[in-house]
Amino acid sequence: MKPTKEALSQLRVVEIGSSAATCYCARLFADFGAEVWKVEPPTGDPLRSSAPLTPGGQSAWFGFLNFNKSSIVIDTADPGAVKRLTLLIEDCDILVDGRDVDGANCPPVDVTAIRQRRPALIYLDVSWFGQDGPYAEFTASDSIVRALAGLIKLVGPVEGPPLHAPDFQTGILAGLWGFIAAASSVFARMQSRAGRSYSLSIFEACISLSEYQLFEAFQRGDVMRRIGINRFWPNFPVGIYETKKGWLGVTTITPPQWRAFCDMLGLPQLRDDPALMLGADRLNHMEQIERLLIPRLRKRTAQQWFEEGLKRKIPIVPVPEMSDLLQDKEKIERGAIVPILLGKERALTAGSMQRLTLTPPRRGGRVPCPGERQAFTNTRPKPTSGSSFLESGSSAEQPLLGTRVIDFSMGWAGPLCTRTLADLGADVIKIEAIQYPDWWRGVDRRPDYVSRQMYEKTLRFCMMNRNKRGITLDLTRPEGLTLAKRLIAGADIVVDNYSVDVLPKLGLGYEVLRMLNPRLVVMSMSAFGKNSAFRDCRAYGSTLEQGSGLPSVVGNANGPPVMSHVAFGDAIGGLNGCAAVLVALIHARETGQGEFIDLAQIECMMPLAAPWIIIQSLCGTSTRYGNRHPQFVPHGCFRCAGEDGWIAVAATDAGMWQRLASVIGQGDWAADPSLKVADRRRSMEDTIDRAIEAWTRTRGADQAMLQLQAASIAAGVVRLPIDLLKDPQLRYRSFFQDVERAFIGLHPQSSIPIREGARPHSIRRAAPVLGEHNTEILTGILGLCEPEIADLKRKGIIGTRMLSEEELSQRRSSQETSTT
Repeated sequence: MKPTKEALSQLRVVEIGSSAATCYCARLFADFGAEVWKVEPPTGDPLRSSAPLTPGGQSAWFGFLNFNKSSIVIDTADPGAVKRLTLLIEDCDILVDGRDVDGANCPPVDVTAIRQRRPALIYLDVSWFGQDGPYAEFTASDSIVRALAGLIKLVGPVEGPPLHAPDFQTGILAGLWGFIAAASSVFARMQSRAGRSYSLSIFEACISLSEYQLFEAFQRGDVMRRIGINRFWPNFPVGIYETKKGWLGVTTITPPQWRAFCDMLGLPQLRDDPALMLGADRLNHMEQIERLLIPRLRKRTAQQWFEEGLKRKIPIVPVPEMSDLLQDKEKIERGAIVPILLGKERALTAGSMQRLTLTPPRRGGRVPCPGERQAFTNTRPKPTSGSSFLESGSSAEQPLLGTRVIDFSMGWAGPLCTRTLADLGADVIKIEAIQYPDWWRGVDRRPDYVSRQMYEKTLRFCMMNRNKRGITLDLTRPEGLTLAKRLIAGADIVVDNYSVDVLPKLGLGYEVLRMLNPRLVVMSMSAFGKNSAFRDCRAYGSTLEQGSGLPSVVGNANGPPVMSHVAFGDAIGGLNGCAAVLVALIHARETGQGEFIDLAQIECMMPLAAPWIIIQSLCGTSTRYGNRHPQFVPHGCFRCAGEDGWIAVAATDAGMWQRLASVIGQGDWAADPSLKVADRRRSMEDTIDRAIEAWTRTRGADQAMLQLQAASIAAGVVRLPIDLLKDPQLRYRSFFQDVERAFIGLHPQSSIPIREGARPHSIRRAAPVLGEHNTEILTGILGLCEPEIADLKRKGIIGTRMLSEEELSQRRSSQETSTT
């Protein structure tokens, strides 16, 4: 199929206020052809001064967030400013509002009145913590929000301090969620003509990354602690190791992967030790294992180990530097690295990762100068008198109601994509097999684990598969394959995150599916992409982070590359996958044409390092700051009273610095006019940090945070993921919902961070037990009768109990016998 027009070219988006999240949300619309108007004050968006800066003084962060937009300056000093902005908004489809993060001198506008006149307007309002609750008025920054969201405390040396990653993560995460809210509203509007209003909490958006560790700790007890750089509970080894040349990312999860890894290194004593079979067991012997494996890894290069790992199906990958990414021909050819123009500087940065094949995203572009397009024309048709908009807090139907998704995904990334679609109202049918259920039910296939149905008791599976229906089908047999095809023929979307060849080998490749259903949106969420040279490399979320380049900009300047999450790539891949599906779904509804999405999850990680890619392309080098910041001084994690108590503090402007100096008892610093300049403070940053820590050590982390926030200083407790269950902001906003499920009972589930009213969308159903909806789906959708279903059960095509390794071997043997 040849590429056609841009998928979102019919849309006009207006972006007001200043926040990284709203910038990125709007840029994703621009990537697919939407006309995006960025409203700025005469001095420009404050993000234009965000470090790191290019040699020409341009903000690399702003450049990445804003290429392919139009800039219009509206000055509050102009008597006609409000009218001019109101006319611009009335003529758009989507208003993205970041004023609650930074007003950026935006003229006041009455959005409610505009929506009454323009019922089809879609409105997205973004704030750090939401409009209400004890944190609603908190002063924040990227690192402060990540500290509160449980994304910092588990990273770094055991003794501390916890290690920050570069300051560009919340904008990407929340921007993706904002785009999902707005794009799903566009799809819903194509049927109802009514606009919707969503609010988004950046803090809650970040919990997409920490919820896995939160619920694992909830189920297994408060067992998670910081255990060292590049070490994470619950698996080991999952980290980055030095080789003869270069760094190597290693992930061993399943027993076969561990055995293959030990064989590759020539360590039979580790391979054959029954106490080391599972990752959680190996955590208890980390020092012993590393004493043996580290010297072995240093005998060969990272590339040599990678090639050997490919043969053995082990998830290992070289850890690239920024310079390696810029020389990666495959990423350039795929559009993961694209050219942009910042003023007169030509640079490279991360492109759009939603790789739609029929309606591909733009490949690069230019960053607008402030006010370079001042003229706009009102071209939108006026609303008909019968239109009405959905009031905030209304019980309107969810935007994807009536959409059906066939879900072939497992683990975290694919299930998060389809869970989000389900949370937004789609009917998601999850297909598993009793022979090979979702591996997040557990990789242990020993008879005792299976007979006690422990695979039904894993909270991580329940977390990712709520609001779905579940069916088991053996796709390796004709009867199961035929039933799957019949389900697909009546669906709108198919998602898988297997290796690229799995579905095609089963007879479910895209060309087959397209013949079944021409309007079908099909997404393959593989690790490296359909045609990648690395397509056969096994990968987890940790592998994706290791191979993305991000670790090379995390940590201290003289230290190793540092992972900042146990499986960062999964959640990021899942949210990018959801965004991609929604773009394709809008296009399919408009044209009747489905398409294939070739999503490479490793590429989805690259926006998190985008500013450093720009700087590397222009300067030939990039800098690691550890817990410090290229712009804010001071900035870091400071020890508090109590066991492993820490607080993140950032002085984001001169006024905040003066208030901070006063609070910690350094009035002479507050009064010194020379210290208003960040570069002057940087020359004595060690001294400032010691003074802050002398103050924080005498206080508990929560006490210190409240005292600093009372003075409007950006500060946040460095929390563990499990702490979020008691977080006062999340409790106030009813973020966690209690859900009842067989085998587990009542347990908490996190809500999505986008909401249309005061409360989040309700969770409609718990995750399915294995094969729970077999009969419901086979009768209700496919029209099978009871004898036909009984025959499928007898043959093992469907079922409700997982097979143990022994039962699986016996079934394979009987099937082989029957075919000879």
